[in-house]
Amino acid sequence: MTYQTEPIYTHGTAEKTAVLLINLGTPEAPTTQAVRPYLKEFLSDPRVVEIPRLAWWLILNGIILNTRPKKSASKYASIWMGESSPLKVYTERKTRLLQQHLQANLGDTALVVDYAMRYGNPSVASVLKKLKTQNCQRILLLPLYPQYAASSSATALDAVFKELLHMRNMPAIRTIKHFHDNAGYIKASAQNIRDYWAMHGRPDKLVMSFHGVPNFTLEKGDPYHCECLKSGRLIAEELGLSAEEYVISFQSRFGKTEWIKPYTTTTLQALGKSGTKRVDVVCPGFVADCLETLEEIAMEGKAEFQHAGGGDYHYIPCLNERPDWIQALGDLVLSNLQGWLDTPDEAQLEQSRLRALAMQAVVRS
Repeated sequence: MTYQTEPIYTHGTAEKTAVLLINLGTPEAPTTQAVRPYLKEFLSDPRVVEIPRLAWWLILNGIILNTRPKKSASKYASIWMGESSPLKVYTERKTRLLQQHLQANLGDTALVVDYAMRYGNPSVASVLKKLKTQNCQRILLLPLYPQYAASSSATALDAVFKELLHMRNMPAIRTIKHFHDNAGYIKASAQNIRDYWAMHGRPDKLVMSFHGVPNFTLEKGDPYHCECLKSGRLIAEELGLSAEEYVISFQSRFGKTEWIKPYTTTTLQALGKSGTKRVDVVCPGFVADCLETLEEIAMEGKAEFQHAGGGDYHYIPCLNERPDWIQALGDLVLSNLQGWLDTPDEAQLEQSRLRALAMQAVVRS
């Protein structure tokens, strides 16, 4: 195995701690040419599609990558924000706001906050390399998925661990597996809904729609389904909703395999057929708006509900850059950084440098 060249180290240099947010990713542009390599990387991940590799390779390269990129590009174009996708825009803002929040609370500390995308750019590999050049010797990994799933949280961590295999001098690593029942996340999610209702009134039914996964993943032990149900229940309790006032469903079914139910599409159609006057839909499984929330839920969901006979349809945006969410995110990070933020002062660092030189430490240039 070939190891990466390590950054030049100077004795007496303060080590830094990093918080690395990891999100799904996005194509570079809303075009067929840009969407195709992004989809190829995403759908080639064996954690995302658990089908025998040879059979899936033929389906992916022979059919999907020849038909889906054009359709997806059109959908991305409908929600694109200036020079980038909403997911990247909100993730960048979230990263900057979290950095400012932590600096304000901790004072002058050697703490770096950055983000990477599991698929696309900035890649996990490139950001880890950047953190190493900043002498980040401790890294807290935070996949931005509240509910853990092998196809989301685990593959984000996989990307980091894969890079560690090529490092001669590995940083210390901590991970946040999930935060589906974190009090700050639940309260911010509920307040987000309250704030929307304060401006637009309340619906007859609140639909909490989470990303779907194949049903066999539940049968094989993936906790995702249970964590979604718990998040939905806790948010409903925080809002004081009765069981009749909300429903939890799952979106984005792909292929012919049975996925966890109830499906959001079926739920919206049933609510429309029953003559529901108003439905509000929120997606607590996403902390930043993206193609799936802004196009599939906000646009396609509305058409399905109203075509079935439903009345008003409202999509409630994700947490995005809400101050209470940044506060909750900061609290979550700090609770997982305990013991990592104690750094030596300049005098201690200088003593360390002099001792190293006195012992004929190697100085690289």
